[in-house]
Amino acid sequence: MKYLYIIGISLFLGYLSYDININPDSYKKDKKIEKSKVVEPKQAKMLEQGKSKVVKPKQAKMLEQDRKALGALGQINSDWKYLSDGKSFNGWHIFKKDNVNDSWTIEDGAFVYVGATDGNSTGNDLISDREFTSFILSIDWKISEGSNSGIFYGINENSDFNQPYFTAPEIQVIDNNNYDWSSEVDGETAIHTAGALYDLVGPSENNAKSFGEWNNYIIEINHNINRGSVSLNEKNIVNFPLSGEEWDEMISNSKFKDWSEFGKHKTGKIGLQDHGGRVSYKNIKIKEL
Repeated sequence: MKYLYIIGISLFLGYLSYDININPDSYKKDKKIEKSKVVEPKQAKMLEQGKSKVVKPKQAKMLEQDRKALGALGQINSDWKYLSDGKSFNGWHIFKKDNVNDSWTIEDGAFVYVGATDGNSTGNDLISDREFTSFILSIDWKISEGSNSGIFYGINENSDFNQPYFTAPEIQVIDNNNYDWSSEVDGETAIHTAGALYDLVGPSENNAKSFGEWNNYIIEINHNINRGSVSLNEKNIVNFPLSGEEWDEMISNSKFKDWSEFGKHKTGKIGLQDHGGRVSYKNIKIKEL
């Protein structure tokens, strides 16, 4: 009788287990699967928006700071590279010398020609260490009253010449209204005013600001398409070829007609001219083409 009772109890429990489909092992396994499929509301919203990674506010702020810092150096989101750090003359030297003398100084992030103490009123042109071929140069400039300067491209320091202008064309920087033109051998003509490709092509208009105010040049030298241009304060004022028959004709009608190496070097250095008067240059950046 006792054995029959035990058997009956076992059959009853077996029936219950079968009826409610209890399987301890499969139950645990199913719970794990269900847990892995759970998607929190916040995550679900991110998945709907196509986001796969959470960036915390603090991290986002740091990333933005890094982006701005790199952008300021021209290393991301742009091909611009600064040629001056605004604190030193790193990357520059006096023509055919190894350093920069005291004729140039730095004021408020700008290169400033203040005059040579050796009594030499010219001959202290500031030259880039690097050479460039095709590029766009952006540069801010400010001239003092009655002063003259210029921006060279295509400078060759391996020549026997003692001045950059024997090989390098110049974009004129000058105080149009107050310069003493009577002392200028070439006289006051459009091809000698601000923005001109000096002695070759004059500007289409005179939109230079007064002395003591900042101007901006965008100078394009693009040998890939044989094109040069100058924009002054966001207005294109000069366009010219860099080689070919038209260029040769321009040279033949200029003071440079007998200068054997003038404008011959497609690859060369950039220069800031010392013409004796105070001049400032800043925000110097370049984009190679």
